[in-house]
Amino acid sequence: MLKKILNILGFQKDEVESSLASGEVPTIPITDEKISAGIQPLAIAKRPNLPQLIAGCAQSVGMMRGHNEDAILVYSALFANQEGYVPVGLFIVADGMGGHKHGEVASNLAVRVVGREVIQKIMLGFMDIHPTPPEEGIQEILESSVMAAHRTITKESPGSGTTLTAILILDKHMSIAHVGDSRAYSLDNQGKLEILTRDHSLVKRMMELGHLTEQEAAIHPQRNVLYRALGQGEPFTPDISTTALPNAGHLLICSDGLWGVVPQDEMVRLIRSTSSPDLACQLLIDAANKAGGPDNISAILVQLPIFSD
Repeated sequence: MLKKILNILGFQKDEVESSLASGEVPTIPITDEKISAGIQPLAIAKRPNLPQLIAGCAQSVGMMRGHNEDAILVYSALFANQEGYVPVGLFIVADGMGGHKHGEVASNLAVRVVGREVIQKIMLGFMDIHPTPPEEGIQEILESSVMAAHRTITKESPGSGTTLTAILILDKHMSIAHVGDSRAYSLDNQGKLEILTRDHSLVKRMMELGHLTEQEAAIHPQRNVLYRALGQGEPFTPDISTTALPNAGHLLICSDGLWGVVPQDEMVRLIRSTSSPDLACQLLIDAANKAGGPDNISAILVQLPIFSD
């Protein structure tokens, strides 16, 4: 490969052989004549479209809160060898519960504990000289990591609580661990937005039972009350699911400081207005603040790869 690159860049045969033998790569200026002839610097040369997870994130304390009780984790990698490519990612949003003691402590503990457990038990295994699958299944690891975070919060910060929504991506599959009312969405390339999680809120449960309409729930005085959260109550069970990773499109994970004030069609419009996940997240945060910013706001947007058959 290196020999081919050196030849393409215009080195003479004897220069190529000499540099390869010495282990050094020579450099020559890229002249106008070479650029006109189709030779470009490596920095701007076309690269293959690897199936990478491109993620952006943004946060804001909002317009009405004095401090930030949200925490996020964005971790992605790409393993590539002669057998192909494997994108790997872990993305978490935790929203510390306002009104409970030390909500910011709970959200930080949740993100750190789940991140540590998943990375140690799953992702670091990819880096072993002789990789072996984990002893537990993916869903079992996710569930045990959430339970470990729950126990840690209960011990280290009793009385506090937090939501947690995590997406683990391994190759062409994604697993979701979810507690509370932060949300995960998928957005396809046609602009269809689909919610992937179920709110563990009082008004959501009342809607499911037919006691409230969606319009009534939006203005209900107890719309922020959760019946399931890390650090709050026993018994405790997170929602865990595994599905095929959508081919292309985006995944959005956000706290209710975003989805609670910005309409879904506006979220779709903002995400599709730019090719940059970072910029899209900032646009979402700005929209939530323009709508009053009543809560902390967190957003993670993951641009999904296109897998070739």
